[in-house]
Amino acid sequence: MATKGGARVIVKLRSTESPHIYTTMKSRRNTPERIELRKYDPVVRRHVLYRETR
Repeated sequence: MATKGGARVIVKLRSTESPHIYTTMKSRRNTPERIELRKYDPVVRRHVLYRETR
């Protein structure tokens, strides 16, 4: 059985150019630092940088 409070957590990715937010999961064990991804932003209709917020 999996335990609660494991290595995987739900994080919010906020766009740097609009208020849009994605949610995803990451492993605290493999990536303890905050993640940054380029994803599609439907508000500005192009790919922009998304940063992890807590």
